[in-house]
Amino acid sequence: MKRALARPSGNWYVVGASDDLRDDRPLARTVQGREVVVWRGADGRPVGGPGVCPHLGAPLRDSPVRCGALVCHWHGLALHGTPYAGWAPLPVHDDGVLLWVRLDEVGGEAPLDTPVVPRRPERSRALTAVYVGTGVCEVEDIVANRLDPWHGAWFHPYAFLDLRVAGSPEGPEVGPPGRSGGESPCASGGGSPCASGVGPPGGSEGDGSGLSAHGTNSPADGPGNSANGTNSPADGPGNSANGMNAPADGPGSSTDGTNGPADGPGGSAYGTDDAFTVDVSFKVAGRLVVPVRAVFTAPEPRTVVMRIVEGEGEGSVVETHTTPLGPDELGRPRTAVIEAVIAASDRPGFVFARRAAPLLRPLVRRAAGRLWRDDLAYAERRWQLRSTGRFPG
Repeated sequence: MKRALARPSGNWYVVGASDDLRDDRPLARTVQGREVVVWRGADGRPVGGPGVCPHLGAPLRDSPVRCGALVCHWHGLALHGTPYAGWAPLPVHDDGVLLWVRLDEVGGEAPLDTPVVPRRPERSRALTAVYVGTGVCEVEDIVANRLDPWHGAWFHPYAFLDLRVAGSPEGPEVGPPGRSGGESPCASGGGSPCASGVGPPGGSEGDGSGLSAHGTNSPADGPGNSANGTNSPADGPGNSANGMNAPADGPGSSTDGTNGPADGPGGSAYGTDDAFTVDVSFKVAGRLVVPVRAVFTAPEPRTVVMRIVEGEGEGSVVETHTTPLGPDELGRPRTAVIEAVIAASDRPGFVFARRAAPLLRPLVRRAAGRLWRDDLAYAERRWQLRSTGRFPG
């Protein structure tokens, strides 16, 4: 987590979903106490800036958009996304799923031209949904929750079965606390995820088989043999099944498929060790479960990405973005969780799911909201203990 929080973000913050930006109203967000508005200009592209009118300070979040101009509802001042009377526009980026705003005075880093956006399935063949929630905590508390895969089956038994961490940044096979590595926490007799065909590979690092025990090759392994597609610098170029190559790998790949500002043509600046590989069965309905292998990475300090690398929906991603909002009326920090689900499948029937996206998105958001009801409680508890010097970790 410390390494994740130290990575560059270029001062970019997620403010909401691209689909939530209407033609007639702005999308408003507070980022670390700064009011921000984003709206669509006359050409349809998003523009943004401070959410305070430069005339007499009206809240621009309540103002309408007319012919591409944001018109203050107090006195009718029209802002076109260009500098005016001390009001200066902010860089805005629409990645097709999420809207980002760059706030250099808030981030305090060297700015990047565009945010660090994880590699995703093509939107034309994907189903997307965005959930937004708010917790009384800080960014690091939510990031810590997402980088703790062991809690999944214990804290969310209604959603997950047979969860095992098959690879972690600290080393090979790591079982949940209080259990032997590989023992399933499922009480329903599900057993090891190996029984469902999604078990970890055999072999050990440097044993000559070309496979590491947790799906990550050491320099002595053969090229391209990592079961979770994570190659070491000595591996051959371009051999990662999920685009998780080390800096020495060939062009076009990074730890989570996103190259950082320090990357060359292909590799990630922060290598391949910072990833959790998890074998887990998702509960769908009743006793119907879907086993998958997922990889968790943190490409920048406010984002954690879960990518399915084996099983149903291979290539699908869940991006958890966090945006600090500023203090509440009691002075406690508030943080927004903006989670994007980008689901894809090669099954022929998935085309019907995409067509039914308007009906399915509320269901996806409701499922995410159920998980975040618990996970925000986790993050809030963590902050509460940290802020009073009682956190045991």
